[in-house]
Amino acid sequence: MNWQTLFSNKRFGSSNRQQRDEIRGDYMRDYDRLIFSSQFRRLQNKTQVFPLPGAVFVHNRLTHSLEVASVGRSLGRAVGEKLSEKYKEEFSENTHNFYRFELSDVIQTACIAHDIGNPPFGHSGEEAIRTFFNELDPEQAAVIEKELTENQLNDFRWFEGNANAFRILTRIFLKLGLKLTYTTLASIIKYPVDSTHGFKKETGLISTKKSGFFDSEITYYKEIVEELGINIIDEAKNTYARHPFVFLVEAADDICYRIIDLEDAFRLNIISIEQTKDLLLPFFEGEQENDYLHKKIAEIEDEKQQLSLLRAMLINFLTKKCTEVFIENEEALLNGKLNKSLIDLVDERSIALLKKIDEVSVRKIYNHKSVIEIEIAGYHVIGGLLKEFVRAVLNPKLAKSKKILLVVPAQFGIHPDEPLYHNLQAVVDFISGMTDLYAIDLYRKITGIQIPELR
Repeated sequence: MNWQTLFSNKRFGSSNRQQRDEIRGDYMRDYDRLIFSSQFRRLQNKTQVFPLPGAVFVHNRLTHSLEVASVGRSLGRAVGEKLSEKYKEEFSENTHNFYRFELSDVIQTACIAHDIGNPPFGHSGEEAIRTFFNELDPEQAAVIEKELTENQLNDFRWFEGNANAFRILTRIFLKLGLKLTYTTLASIIKYPVDSTHGFKKETGLISTKKSGFFDSEITYYKEIVEELGINIIDEAKNTYARHPFVFLVEAADDICYRIIDLEDAFRLNIISIEQTKDLLLPFFEGEQENDYLHKKIAEIEDEKQQLSLLRAMLINFLTKKCTEVFIENEEALLNGKLNKSLIDLVDERSIALLKKIDEVSVRKIYNHKSVIEIEIAGYHVIGGLLKEFVRAVLNPKLAKSKKILLVVPAQFGIHPDEPLYHNLQAVVDFISGMTDLYAIDLYRKITGIQIPELR
């Protein structure tokens, strides 16, 4: 891959390159279009880790995405400046300006979009969809397996929020006229492989750990590959190299969730300030910021402000580390052979400290009672909704099915004449796009747990 061809202001779904906005750059327009979309707005009521809402306001998908975007912008600017300086003689004026001024816009925008495909109830929502389609009753399974190809079936059995994000940003956003740039779209595909050949961790390729696009959007990704000159690993298996910008989006997410999940746990009294300091302060031992940080924390009485300072400084610390790793691994990035995330390639001491955070997070945060309860609720609610709507799609002539399908907005395009794959995708589009509260409310109503008041 080549830095000079890895970006394009061409917009997906548009035959012509649109005229440049004199006020906003091409990639900032992507950001603005996403920020004002209803799909992004709904993230404010989608679970990040802890249940919503509560007496203590914890992160949701929207606040998490905004914070990841902030870190991503810094990473994009830092890397862009280094590349534009390193290749100031080789880069054309357009390429130099992109890396110097616009790469930060691309990474920020991709970060905004990175969770847009996640269903309600956090990661358990993904697992609930997978579980439903893996545990269909024999009669339903026989019908679906007859109509769908193996890869189409795996789109549901291995439902993945990353692939769903690409679907939203291409197929669904195309209908809405957002037409994002190829560069922004390429920057969110963490796992450029289809559902059948993804989830193959034993290959050692980071790009095959999950999936990045459904069967219905494979041709869309191939357009991006051709436009940007992305390396092809195995075209027969729809497996491609990661676009280098993806590593910056991933790094921003990796940095944020580790620190912010700890912050939420502290605010909910799951872990103490002492435990949090024990996990975060060691990063600065031997660093020039160490004395300053200890002095400032001693001066601050409020524990929440102490943690805010720690959070800010650690994000800055890890951002610098990931920037250095990106530049150091430039050749592997361009060859499509880097098989680890940037944060897994920082110095050994930092990696050991990050692993300690991960261990504590799994033990005390991700398996906390409140988190488990919301995950169980997700299985019941999403599983219950899928049961009703999938049964209606498979038996559209039944009286109840006709009523159930009327609940799905016409924009999703469910129709008896459409292929079963299309209709099942429409159901999943509808349910995965719901907020937590809407999913719970609809589940209660259609199962009769909550009967609407008669007026």
